[in-house]
Order: sequence, then C-alpha cells, then structure tokens
Amino acid sequence: MATQDAQDRQDAKDDAPVDTRDALEVLESEAKEWEKDAEIDRILKAFRLDAYAVLGLKPGVPESDIKAVYRKKSLLIHPDKTRNPLAPEAFDRLKKAQTELMDEKHRRTLDEAIADARMLVLRENKWTVDSPELKTEEFERKWAEKTKFVLIENEHRRRRQIKAQMQEEGREQRRQEEEAEARRRKRQHEEEWEATRDQRINSWRQFQKSKTAGAGGGGSGDGPEKKKKKKLKPIG
Repeated sequence: MATQDAQDRQDAKDDAPVDTRDALEVLESEAKEWEKDAEIDRILKAFRLDAYAVLGLKPGVPESDIKAVYRKKSLLIHPDKTRNPLAPEAFDRLKKAQTELMDEKHRRTLDEAIADARMLVLRENKWTVDSPELKTEEFERKWAEKTKFVLIENEHRRRRQIKAQMQEEGREQRRQEEEAEARRRKRQHEEEWEATRDQRINSWRQFQKSKTAGAGGGGSGDGPEKKKKKKLKPIG
C-alpha cells in the first residue's frame, strides 16, 4: 500500500507542470523532515532501559523484525540525512537498543523483566489472564509503567552489585599490594643483612683477637698476689 502511494505521488509529480512539480518536491521534502523529526523525538522520549520501546516494538517479536525495523529507522534518522541536531543522539540510542536485543542474554533478561511487570499488574489489580481488562489501553499503560519500575529496580540492583564487586576487588587488590610490600621489605632486609655479612664477621674476629690478647699478655707479676698472714705466737 505504501509503495503504491509513493508511486501515485511520483506519477502525479511527473504529470504536473514544472512550477507545481517544484512545489510538490518542497512539500514532500518537508513531510520527510517532519517524519524524521517525529521519529527522533519519539526515540529520545522512549524509556531507554527498554530496548523494545526505543525501537517501537512489542516484546516477543522475531529477530528478523528487529533487524528490519532497525534498518528502516536508522536510514530514516541517520545524521547524514537530516538537519535535526538531535539526530546523532537518537541514532546512538537506536543502535544501542538494536545491539541489546540482538544479544541473547540481554534480551532474555529484558523479557523476564517485562513478564514480571505484567504479572505484578495482574496481581495488584486482581486480574487473571482471561480478564477483559487485558485488552484495554488502561492495561497497556499500567504495564508500561510497571515495566519502567521493574527495569529501574533491576538497574539499581545491578549497579549495587557492581559497586560491591568493585569494593571487594579493591580490598583484594590492597591485600595483594600489602603482601607484595611485606615481601619487598623482607627481601630488602635479607639483602642488607647479606651485604653487611663480611663487616660483621671482621668485627667479630677483631673482638675475639683483642679478647685473646688481653687474657694472655699479663704474666704472673701483673696480677695482685695474696699475702699469707703469719700466725702470731702468744707471749708468755
């Protein structure tokens, strides 16, 4: 249908006079720019933690749809094809969303979060899977809001885990650095001890030598002699 409309516009343009054709081209160019601006605005307003919302897709779509939608939208808002200054940011978000959905692990985690949000909405409103409310816009709105809540909670939890992990890694790194410093000091002490080994040995030898010389050079006359006291005979 879209292809036929484009062909009809092209036929009308070809059959129109030159001035009219120029005006039609201007209008068509403006319409395309409006479409690009609208898509850029939609992407930037989409909840960035929900890659489906950024791409404008529903959960559970096949991988082929993800690729097709990404290609179409990326060509539409590519920074080289629009004057919109926000195009680079929107294009980066679109690319990031596509990358996340193409990652099996990330997509599974996202699907689980969206499923949890749906279950919470049913539980909070006491609805069942057969409740007619599930086919209303109110349910879609509540589901989308609850999905944001769940994804934000998951992101906070992920950041806390990363912070705790970094703190633990920091403690482990400090412990390793302290052990390395202790080994360095021990090695330095052993090296210094070994470097002064000859000096200590020479000092000990000099001490022993001087001690031996002092003990053997005094002779018999050097030391004090104890004089024997004579016994005095009593008088009378």
